[in-house]
Amino acid sequence: DPAAADITRHSALRKFKEFLRGFTSPTGDFPYRESLVHNRDHVTVAIEDLDAFDAELADRIRKAPADYLPLFETAGSEVLASLRSKVAGETGEMEEPVTGDVQIFLSSKENCVSMRSIGADYMSKLVKIAGIAIAASRVKAKATHVTLLCKNCRSVRTVPCRPGLGGAIVPRSCDHVPQPGEEPCPLDPWIAVPDKSKYVDLQTLKLQENPEDVPTGELPRNVLLSVDRHLVQTIVPGTRLTVIGIYSVFQASGTNNQKGAVGVKQPYIRIVGLEQSRDDNTNGPSHFTLDEEMEFKEFAQRPDAYAKICSMIGPSIYGHGDVKKAIACLLFGGSKKRLPDGVRLRGDIHALLLGDPSTAKSQFLKFVEKTAPIAVYTSGKGSSAAGLTASVTRDSNSREFYLEGGAMVLADGGVVCIDEFDKMRPEDRVAIHEAMEQQTISIAKAGITTVLNSRTSVLAAANPISGRYDDLKRLHKIT
Repeated sequence: DPAAADITRHSALRKFKEFLRGFTSPTGDFPYRESLVHNRDHVTVAIEDLDAFDAELADRIRKAPADYLPLFETAGSEVLASLRSKVAGETGEMEEPVTGDVQIFLSSKENCVSMRSIGADYMSKLVKIAGIAIAASRVKAKATHVTLLCKNCRSVRTVPCRPGLGGAIVPRSCDHVPQPGEEPCPLDPWIAVPDKSKYVDLQTLKLQENPEDVPTGELPRNVLLSVDRHLVQTIVPGTRLTVIGIYSVFQASGTNNQKGAVGVKQPYIRIVGLEQSRDDNTNGPSHFTLDEEMEFKEFAQRPDAYAKICSMIGPSIYGHGDVKKAIACLLFGGSKKRLPDGVRLRGDIHALLLGDPSTAKSQFLKFVEKTAPIAVYTSGKGSSAAGLTASVTRDSNSREFYLEGGAMVLADGGVVCIDEFDKMRPEDRVAIHEAMEQQTISIAKAGITTVLNSRTSVLAAANPISGRYDDLKRLHKIT
């Protein structure tokens, strides 16, 4: 019933206004009202607060976010207009202030959904996923309202565009009633007028599963993300993200589409809330219980704590005491230092295991890959400079270049294990020197100039030049 739907939408708009204007935190202040006054273009709303205010409203946001989020943003604009005081106009009279659109960001403390479990059941609903941003496109202009002009009668019409990657539905015929003797408007008479249309910024990202979430032997999955307005250009490749968005579909354009497959759509997630993982956080437990903290403190006070940790490194490998001590130091890392003049000294430790074949070098690397919270294992023979650092690739649909992070970028905050280090080509080996020392990767390709973070420890394994250790030669001649 359209009338009942209007009443529901009107009551939802009124409740959204009441929530933004009157929600109080446990400390007694009004967080969203104060946030609107200070940030006039966006506000972040916690779904838990909305749930405590009105559970039905929060349930509608979860199940039909595409219908109720525009109402929420309209309520934010109206509340902001009522909160701002009148300003003096050009004539000196007090006028109502002009307020722009307010973008609503959502945040939630719910558990993330696995990228592999997202299917048709989640269509047009809110989902929360975590992963690593591996690619970011250039900023585009997305039309929110398209102005159409009739070629025959020159009448103008404005058509709204679907948000995200959706397009506008253009009518097939013109509403103009022809006068006697006037030629009627033909079918499909509309042409778009770009100058009079309204636009917002739009950017697409590619989010890949966290390496620790990928099952053994499987390729990591990725999903397309769409961000707009104030979320544009806030993410660089290699950043670990937790995103909340609307699982949607769009009609992909390209030569790969099968003719006649109208019902087959490309899925993507339209982001309505985004949270970056902190620099020092890894995928390990972010908080521990009191019992665990007490166990850590007791273990740290033991005089044999260092020896105990070293004995746990590769327990199935006999001997190699010095190697195990070095790997233990590499896993824990040193302390970062920032000097008064702004120079930053890295705290990550790099190690090279150089030895004869069959001395458990690869087993140590495999152990570190499974033990470290963030780890990437690669072989030197099958790795290139672009695969280790970053590459610039061309999108097959839009034909534009975008940046895609490599192994050193994806392992930001963790360990990169490189086996067969001596089999790498010299030009590929030089490419990781900046990432090891400066902990950044500089890119200047295809018009893209940027710097990516690569705060990783490198554990490499290699054989001597002649394949085996020669005790008749000096060390620098066999490495």
